[in-house]
Formats: sequence, structure tokens, C-alpha cells
Amino acid sequence: MYKPKPLPPLAFRQRDDLAFHRALQQAAKGYLQEKGDHRFADGRVYLKSLTLILVCLGSYGLMLSSQGGILFFVGYPLFIFFALLLAINMVHDASHNAVFQRGALNRIVNFWVTIPLGLDPDCWRVRHIVFHHSHTNVRHYDLDIEENFLLRQTPYQRWYPFMRWQHLYWPLIAAMTFPALIWGYDWFDRFHFTRVAPKMRHQGAKGIGVFLLSKILHLFLAILLPYWVLSPYGIGIGTLLGVYLLSQMFASFIFVVLILGTHWAKATFYTASDSGRMEQGFYTHTFSTTYDWQTTPKCLTYWLGGLNLHLTHHLFPNWHHRHYPALARIIQQTAAQFGMDYHCVDAKTLWRYQQRFLKRMGTGEGVR
Repeated sequence: MYKPKPLPPLAFRQRDDLAFHRALQQAAKGYLQEKGDHRFADGRVYLKSLTLILVCLGSYGLMLSSQGGILFFVGYPLFIFFALLLAINMVHDASHNAVFQRGALNRIVNFWVTIPLGLDPDCWRVRHIVFHHSHTNVRHYDLDIEENFLLRQTPYQRWYPFMRWQHLYWPLIAAMTFPALIWGYDWFDRFHFTRVAPKMRHQGAKGIGVFLLSKILHLFLAILLPYWVLSPYGIGIGTLLGVYLLSQMFASFIFVVLILGTHWAKATFYTASDSGRMEQGFYTHTFSTTYDWQTTPKCLTYWLGGLNLHLTHHLFPNWHHRHYPALARIIQQTAAQFGMDYHCVDAKTLWRYQQRFLKRMGTGEGVR
């Protein structure tokens, strides 16, 4: 069994941000008290989630009833797209225990809602929460910026001549993220080829059993059942797999832009000391690595699960995304009081920043 090199726990200089932390939490608590509200999902969120589930199932039914016609090539991508929206709007918050107050209900939601998309919820939870949130843009700690030899994401990674064009080909790498996770990294994580497995909720035979069940259910739903129903109408396995791959790539591209784009745009990366100590506090670190950005039109924020307000999410990860617009205003006001560098840029500016960063990394800047 592979045993990755252990790393010391990361330690931020919390005293540097203590006053800001207290002011921010007090303002957020006051916001809830004023509204008589809580940090979890509410009835409107449940209605939105139910709507997305019905539309996702409806797209799947449309695809199965297409008899191999044009509706197959419309229904299948829509099925995967709405499965992505379900993951963004439900799984992401449930992973942070922000949908229901009972953790068990959040885990049940995660298991079943991820079946259409195919991602293992526990693997993703550990990668996203344990490694990314706690160690954003920190070398060796944040698994989202691990060296992949195709895309140079930090000054600490090796450079190859073809990376001069990475600002042009990065969308293809982003699009392949979901297929790579579903059929590659999830398996490496579960079977102890990465540092993820020891952090998973279920270990041993139970963990493997739950993992294999989720993959079998996804395979049946996304491949086997459509092939069984549609093969008499001329939809061969090659066509089905091709549409499956393209649909997953489209969904993957959207998700990676929402998650990683903000960290690329900020373009600040760190290396921890041998003892794991950082030279700044957690809030200072988060402000230096993460942006909020606005969608156009603004109503898209609602359907994108608030992920564009990414700095807000990193500062309040255990709050449901329905609160993010209000929390973003609180962060902006509190940051101004303490001289913290808060920015909420538009989508064009975010794109320009991340392209500029990828070009810089593609030239070999900062190679060490």
C-alpha cells in the first residue's frame, strides 16, 4: 500500500487576524439575529433543489424516450448539465454540512445526488474541505494545485516549452477534470495512492463497498440503461460513450472555472516552513488567494450556488450559499474598517487576471 510522505499540520498566525475575526463573526451573527434566521438551507432552497431534481430526471427521461433521434443528443447533455447544477447547489453545501442541521442527512443527500454525475462524494469532500479550504494555494498541501505536468499552476512547478501555450489550451485540461476524477483520482484516493484515504469517513471494507456501489449505480444510470434502451434504435456504445464524455467535459469546464478561476486570478501562492508554520493569519491568507466576482446577470449567482462569491464561501464555508450576497456585503464593510484588501470583480476582469497569470506561468516565470 502506498504511503505518501506525511506533512506537519499547517499553522497560521491567528493572533494577526483576531480582531477582524471577532468583528466579522459578530456582524454575521447580528445579521442572523436581525432576520430571525439560521445558517442552513430553507424552504425556498428545498423548492429549488426539487425543481433541479425534476428537470434532471425529465432530461434523462427525454433522452431515454428519444428512440435514438435528435432528442438523445439534446437530452443527455442536459441530464449531465442539471446533474452538475445539483452538485453545485446541493452537494457542495451538504459537504460543508450547510443544508441540514443533521450531518447524516447531508451525507445521504451527497451519496444519492452525486450518482448522476459520477463523482465520489467522500473523495471530493476530503479533497475540497480538508486539503483545499484549509490550505488554499499552499504548496504540497492544496491538492487542487498539485503538479500535473500539463498545466503549470504555481511558480514552484516545473516548466516545459509547450506550456507557453497553456493560456490557450487550459480549457481542455479543465474539461478533462471530471472524467479524470470519476475514473482516475477517485480510485487512487479510495485505494490509498494519495493522502486522501486516511481522511475519509468510511475505512476498510465498508468504505470500499460504499465506493463501489456509487460507481456501479453511476455506470448503470449513465451508460448501461441508456444503451439497453437505445441500442435497438441505432445508438451504439461508441456514440453513447462519446456523448457521455463530451457532456462530462462541458460540465467539468464550468465547475473548474467557478472553483479554480478565482484562485488563479489572485495568483498568490505560498510554501509552508518545515514545521508547517505560515507567516500570516488565516484571514490575511484567504484575502490574498481568493476573489469574489459578480455574474452577469446577477441572478446567475442564485443558480450557480453562489460559487462566484468564492472569498465569501472560504470565509463562511459552513453557511448555506443563500446567505452569500448578504455575507459579501458584511465582509466588504468589515474589511474596509480593518484595511483588508477586498475586491469583487466582474467576470471579464476575472478572466483577464487568470489569463495573465497563466501566461506568466507559461513563460517559466519563477522556476525554482
